[in-house]
Amino acid sequence: MGQTAAVSAFLWITVVSLAAWCWLLLGQGFFWRTDVRLPRRRDPDVWPSVCVVVPARDEAAVLPAGLPSLLAQDYPGRAEVFLVDDGSTDGTGDLARELSRRHGGLPLTVGSPGEPPAGWTGKLWAVRYGIGLARARDPEYLLLTDADIAHAPDSLRELVAAAGTGGFDVVSQMARLRVASPWERLVVPAFVYFFAQLYPFRWIGRPGSRTAAAAGGCVLLRADMAEKARIPEAIRHAVIDDVALARAVKGAGGRVWLGLADRVDSVRPYPRLRDLWRMVSRSAYAQLRHSPPLLLGTVAGLALVYLVPPAAVAVGAAGGAAPVALVGAAAWAVMAGTYVPMLRYYRQPLWLAPLLPFTAFLYLLMTVDSAVQHYRGRGAAWKGRTYARPDAVADEG
Repeated sequence: MGQTAAVSAFLWITVVSLAAWCWLLLGQGFFWRTDVRLPRRRDPDVWPSVCVVVPARDEAAVLPAGLPSLLAQDYPGRAEVFLVDDGSTDGTGDLARELSRRHGGLPLTVGSPGEPPAGWTGKLWAVRYGIGLARARDPEYLLLTDADIAHAPDSLRELVAAAGTGGFDVVSQMARLRVASPWERLVVPAFVYFFAQLYPFRWIGRPGSRTAAAAGGCVLLRADMAEKARIPEAIRHAVIDDVALARAVKGAGGRVWLGLADRVDSVRPYPRLRDLWRMVSRSAYAQLRHSPPLLLGTVAGLALVYLVPPAAVAVGAAGGAAPVALVGAAAWAVMAGTYVPMLRYYRQPLWLAPLLPFTAFLYLLMTVDSAVQHYRGRGAAWKGRTYARPDAVADEG
């Protein structure tokens, strides 16, 4: 009797998991589709001026792949690059000047802001300094991008054309991350998949929608909206600065668009699981607003949605409970099917799709570890700079 009741209870849990996947498939903004790319655009009669701001701290290893692509932008209007050397110890600033001399292209200014004052995360302090330099040129747009991002030659003109045509105050692209090592192939596509599940791209660009997010590696921002939304001052505490920026813009009445990139790639390597673990755990608990109830709910939700289906298949097959196994297999199939488009976008083999529960389990552990680090007082970090009081970091929600 007890065993029958346990099997019956597990069957119902599995049914709930399948129902959750049916809802995610149809009701979460079709997050799993990868067709949200730069919207329709046309060239403006007069190309607006743009200043590119690149915060850089100890980026000498990736700068030769990223900065020349910015300097080589084929942009018909006035454009200039401002690289902010944020206390680097590896010669980032000198290398940037050398790359500019070697490659030519757009004008480059290299500046250094000094240590951030209390209440500022390091990256946003560097962004503030770069925007301050740029404002002397009175640009119409600011492109906020990272030192590890490589842009195709027409990237800037396509971003500007899309913003002008669609009337967007922010046009952001999720850079295509590197997938070279085995761990990158397993974890990186899932990272973008989970991000889109939290922030469905279709909802972000919909007029009147409250969903807001951006991808910090590539954010084109109207300069007047930056002033209106008080960016970056209004988000100076934010660890997840790209999402905070998008929310600030929407809060100021602006329009935001986010999609996957065709012309923007990240060259930063994450060859080991430890590297990817640090990338995710750095901000995972901040995403949950440092809330224990939200952490417990997230762990329970990840277990229900991602871990129950394969467990049901295993338990059903081992115990001869065919309904449990069949319902679990159905949920697992829907899960894997929603992951296939992202694997295709990253040009990865489709046999990785059924492994998504394992990857989700890794993310569950990373999230828990992020909370553990928070309560140990280690706080958030950017490029080796740790903030000793993580509780002082403002919630992005």
